[in-house]
Amino acid sequence: MSAPPEILAAYTVCRAVAKREAKNFYYAFRVLPRHKSDAMCAVYAFMRKADDLADDESHSLDARRQAMAAWTADWRASRTEPTTDPIFLAVKHTQQTFNIPDDLLEQLVAGTTLDLNPQPEGVLTLTLYDGNDQPHQLQIYENFAALHHYCYLVAAVVGLVCIRIFGYTNPRAEHLAIDTGIAFQLTNILRDVREDAERGRIYISADLLHQLNIDPSHLLAVTQGSVPTSSDIALLRGLEKHAQVLYLSAGELIPLLDSDSRAAMRVLVRIYHGLLDRIAADPAAVFHQRVSVPTSRKLAILAIGLLQSAKARLFA
Repeated sequence: MSAPPEILAAYTVCRAVAKREAKNFYYAFRVLPRHKSDAMCAVYAFMRKADDLADDESHSLDARRQAMAAWTADWRASRTEPTTDPIFLAVKHTQQTFNIPDDLLEQLVAGTTLDLNPQPEGVLTLTLYDGNDQPHQLQIYENFAALHHYCYLVAAVVGLVCIRIFGYTNPRAEHLAIDTGIAFQLTNILRDVREDAERGRIYISADLLHQLNIDPSHLLAVTQGSVPTSSDIALLRGLEKHAQVLYLSAGELIPLLDSDSRAAMRVLVRIYHGLLDRIAADPAAVFHQRVSVPTSRKLAILAIGLLQSAKARLFA
């Protein structure tokens, strides 16, 4: 049964956001059946709006907190009251269609707002000095358990939302989706070491630095051009190896998904795992550039995914 015109229009808005911003994710969206693709675009647009409000450094931290609070209040009201916001309309329809509980989206928003807290739980705020004796504030997670919780909120919860859209019956899929989401986020953390440091954050936890006798000020200096040491490379390789183990869960998850969604999940995993493999091939590169999977490779992965998706629908 087709959705009402206002809902179809809302999904069109969300698809435009996803096509413009989603990059890796949009390749997977295109492999899904239309109703599932629309739902993924709605969830992505919802997340993108929250991220944009939290990360807009043209506004003060306090202004961003106020904007996020106002937006969250409007979203909560839209659950029970009429709204004209296309993202809220599409997300509400997606929740109803795929039985996505409010609590999961609340956790998504909670993950987004973590960086807006002046002193998030489990985060240390350090004052470091550069070569000109100028102070710099740097936030770093105290231990890997705190970092893992952050990864759960910002990525594993996304996985739990996605598999409700993809479809599954075996509850084991939920644990595997959590592992896969954390693998994706650890890949992002490795890729974004330099950019995050420029914004005053290091998502490699302090206990991991301590194990290798790496001072946070040294790691900051490496992201600013100093030559990385063997310990710095070992630090990255440790996270990379942990992520590699978690990616094994993705292989176990795919067969548990509905047949019309497996190709999309394969596309996502191949792109993200491919990114991790590129980082593993040259870990030091993340200190001076943004490592990525070439578009030609993504298109090749997409082409395979489209063929697999068509085959799954043909023989369903």
